[in-house]
Amino acid sequence: MKRGLCLLLLLLMAAQLAAHEVRPAFLRIQQIDTGSYTLMWRVPAQGERRLDIQVDLPEHCTRSGNPVAWVEGGIFVERWAADCPGGLAGHRVEIAGLASTVIDALARFERADGTTQIARLTPARPGFEVTDAASAGQVIRTYTVLGVEHILLGVDHLLFVLALLMLVPNTRTLIWTVTAFTGAHSITLAAATLGWVKAPQQPVEAIIALSILFVAMEIVHWRQGRPGITRRWPWLVAFVFGLLHGFGFAGALSEIGLPDHAIPLALLFFNLGVELGQLIFIAGVLVLWAGLKRIPWPHWAWRVPVYAIGSLAAFWTIERLAGF
Repeated sequence: MKRGLCLLLLLLMAAQLAAHEVRPAFLRIQQIDTGSYTLMWRVPAQGERRLDIQVDLPEHCTRSGNPVAWVEGGIFVERWAADCPGGLAGHRVEIAGLASTVIDALARFERADGTTQIARLTPARPGFEVTDAASAGQVIRTYTVLGVEHILLGVDHLLFVLALLMLVPNTRTLIWTVTAFTGAHSITLAAATLGWVKAPQQPVEAIIALSILFVAMEIVHWRQGRPGITRRWPWLVAFVFGLLHGFGFAGALSEIGLPDHAIPLALLFFNLGVELGQLIFIAGVLVLWAGLKRIPWPHWAWRVPVYAIGSLAAFWTIERLAGF
């Protein structure tokens, strides 16, 4: 089974190459008073070209002041002010052009009283209605989906889990390993999101890439008859590096933000969404494994996914270190 992961790895690498196309757009609306708002609109680029999607406010809203625009890390950013007499509550905000794309958009509406509303917009549902306060059901649904999407689009996190699976000797150890990884990144995700601890995001991302490279090297050592710590105690390595991966999850969640009136609920279900996405991925790997293990692979076939994982992780490490 451990030699039959080439197809899965190619799919993950294809997902990574398409990462710039699936990054969500992000809209932030801040209420200043009853009818005044400031807006920030972040749109992902396709190469050098900006995606043709625009914020469409209700008809009673008009722009005020001078808009500001700039490019930041492959993202086109716009900021402007708007006057909406009577407010936005009960009205719809649409993303024009989203229906003709393959990306989602996240919208964050910050009320003057400090509460927030989060909405996930898709090509099939490109708008949302502004409400006085988000219900618990809306918070649960939105943050669960965001958690699932984040882990399934986080190719580096998935490659780490995949490499660990290639070293796990049996089902019992697999359960302990997954539990350790889950527990570790849940701790740091909660601690960092709530502001109890802080970690600089760029070094964390570099170390996450390095953790994948480390486990790939451990697979090579094991195959050469020199099993290391990851083969003997994969749950321990999963826990240690899981703490770092939790900081990575927290960095993504900090960009989305949490609704002030339901922070524990949103955090809980974002984490549960991450776990659900992780279990979906592991189940997919095991099913693929079961289907491919009967194929008479050549003795060297295991090197293809392992060296591909290691090479990609080494590239990410260098790229992220250079980004400092």
